Amino acid sequence: AVVSTQSGHYGRGTTGMKIAADALKGRVYECALADLNDDENAFRKFKLVCEDVQGKYCYTNFHGMDLTRDKLCSLVRKWQTLIEAHVDVKTTDGYLLRVFCMGFTKRVSKQIKKAAYAKSSQVRAIRKKMVDIMAKEASTEDLKSFVNKLIPDSIGKDIEKECMDIYPLHDVHIRKVKVLKKPKFDASKLMDLHGEMGGTTDESGEIVAAPGEFVEPIIQESV
Repeated sequence: AVVSTQSGHYGRGTTGMKIAADALKGRVYECALADLNDDENAFRKFKLVCEDVQGKYCYTNFHGMDLTRDKLCSLVRKWQTLIEAHVDVKTTDGYLLRVFCMGFTKRVSKQIKKAAYAKSSQVRAIRKKMVDIMAKEASTEDLKSFVNKLIPDSIGKDIEKECMDIYPLHDVHIRKVKVLKKPKFDASKLMDLHGEMGGTTDESGEIVAAPGEFVEPIIQESV
């Protein structure tokens, strides 16, 4: 579709020649996981970037993940040690990600001491475990499988379990994920990604509406 605009007063050469789809490509949308999945995890936010436009459909891909400010503030308390780690890792389909993790030490049962502080050697050991687990989980999966692990935060649960021998942890989360580099854009891969959730296609590959979906009427040449 071509957006037609009135000619500008400053003699710009592109006036009236802008493609509407080009303005949408590269646009980043931020959504709470609760809005995407109809659940109660409103503290996890996903960023989706528009990579392709076909008809009235914008096809998005994963662009990043973050926790909300109020969730981060609610986790930080006194009498415990905050341990953070991050790692740069490449998925099997060529996406370079920077993954951030955070966790907190917790008091063990029957502990008399009020504080639960870890020694610096324990912090280093836990941080190494975090980096190793994050690198292993991301480097052996493609982007879609890795994002599916972020939704239930299964990586945080694995880190919590593995670090139990060093020091008991709680509230272990993948705090943030950034996409640093992407492979060359491949339209067919993007369509495969949207295979289950995108619009259905006919034999020629054109997108057709699902049952009960609004269909824009075709303009008739004569009445």
